[in-house]
Amino acid sequence: MLSEPRSGRLAAWGNALLAGLVSPDDAVLAMVGDDAVHRVEGLPGESGPVGLTLAMGRLRSLGVTGLRVALPAPGHPLGLSGPPEFNARALEAEEAVVGFGAPYGLVPEVYEAGPDGDVHVEVVWHCLPVREAPPADVPSLGEAERELAEALREATEVLSRLDVAGSGPVAEAALNAYRARAERGREL
Repeated sequence: MLSEPRSGRLAAWGNALLAGLVSPDDAVLAMVGDDAVHRVEGLPGESGPVGLTLAMGRLRSLGVTGLRVALPAPGHPLGLSGPPEFNARALEAEEAVVGFGAPYGLVPEVYEAGPDGDVHVEVVWHCLPVREAPPADVPSLGEAERELAEALREATEVLSRLDVAGSGPVAEAALNAYRARAERGREL
């Protein structure tokens, strides 16, 4: 079982490779992980699928200077900038890698074969055009903290109105402590 998405490995090691911090062979070994093989299909200038080493070199020559991960979910296409074909494939795969410096993105398609315990995994990354966009539409840490505090206040108010939160003096003390912290946060 994977502990991280394939797009995370590709972006992390791809960025290290693009920055000249690791050799192409070491980067590709780390990108592939426990899978049998990874190929890239649809690269400009290539007539068929190519290995990751050649693909990373080709992306660099096309102007890609870095990679970022997109982990979209239905209704929340975080990190996707379009066009619709790229977004649809990324949503289906639930992950993608978007290049910056040149308008290309990669979406994995995973093929598994074999019995349990002896599964052969191949990954084909589809290279597609993307729209140039800011690095990601992720809120800043301050914005995320404000949104979380606001959501907690709203949930507390709803629970208080429903009298679900009131379960004795311990809960009341915790609620008062939370309100005091929230009030101090507003004053800053």
